[in-house]
Amino acid sequence: MKEAWVYLEAWSKELVTTAMENGADAIVLPSGFHDRIKALGRIVTVSPDGDLRPQVDVFFERVQSARDEERVTRRLASGPVVLMDLPQALHESPQSSHQSEAWEPAESPDPRAGPRHPWEVIPLENLIARGGRIIVPVQSPEELELAMTVMEEGAQGVLIQTGETGLLKSMLNRVKAASESVELSTAVIERIGLSGLGDRVCLDTCTLMSEGEGMLVGNSSGFLFLVQAEALPNPYVAPRPFRVNAGPVHAYLRAPGGSTRYLSELQSGDRVLIVRSDGSTLEGTLGRVKIERRPLLLIEARAQGKSGSILVQNAETIRLSRPDGQAVSVVDLTEGDSILVALEVEGRHFGMKVRETIWER
Repeated sequence: MKEAWVYLEAWSKELVTTAMENGADAIVLPSGFHDRIKALGRIVTVSPDGDLRPQVDVFFERVQSARDEERVTRRLASGPVVLMDLPQALHESPQSSHQSEAWEPAESPDPRAGPRHPWEVIPLENLIARGGRIIVPVQSPEELELAMTVMEEGAQGVLIQTGETGLLKSMLNRVKAASESVELSTAVIERIGLSGLGDRVCLDTCTLMSEGEGMLVGNSSGFLFLVQAEALPNPYVAPRPFRVNAGPVHAYLRAPGGSTRYLSELQSGDRVLIVRSDGSTLEGTLGRVKIERRPLLLIEARAQGKSGSILVQNAETIRLSRPDGQAVSVVDLTEGDSILVALEVEGRHFGMKVRETIWER
């Protein structure tokens, strides 16, 4: 997910509070304010006396030439790089054994060329293609949009520079609304059968979900079913729109960033990927993980010549997703019905995609 950093030239309780309340990941500011920020809440600080130190843990670099690009590429092996000159307020000679190389300032631009932005599109494209945590300074919604969409993928994060609380809030919300998308496919149900008892996992989030929203779960990381939240009313229990009754403890769950997790290893405070039937997503936070022994159903399906399966609780409130996003209870499914799934070619090693020979049955 995209990172949102906030830069403060001087202390402002209002801006710090706005940053924290709207999901900022870090605050960049001069020395002397670390303790005051921590008194307001938990957030990473970037300052000479902060959690991360400029030119030691975080590198500030202006990029305007091929030589600059090469230096930034080297820096990325040691930590995130902010594409701007080190602000004077943060300047402190870095004397630390943790440095991987001596600090060398970026090349000075030709004064005859006139004023230039701290970053330009083509160098940014080159750096994004090489990978790493690139943080781009932005001062307006227009700059923010450009930084987040360069080469479609955009930079890993932005450093928002504004003294207006309203603008800061709207820009932070724009960053946090940006999310990965998932390509969903239509699969056809081939078989449904009873599978005895098993320890199944309910994922209770801090997000209220609607019909068409849920999580991707399955017996194989390459064939995941969209299991919808318990958002619809039924004659037996009240809706629980914060809950996804996901499946047994062994099952895979698609997590943010393209990785997967076993349902058994999730716990309160973990981040999860909430997926909509159109493939758009948002991040959620787990408030509770509840494991109980329940009767299970095995559902097998096929899509694009590939087969996959999922085990779910045998109950009316567990629903998969039809191709139009409509929820369908697992007790109402029949062979030949169509549902939404996510397919992948790669296997998984500790939750990360790998290209190797793997069979999961």
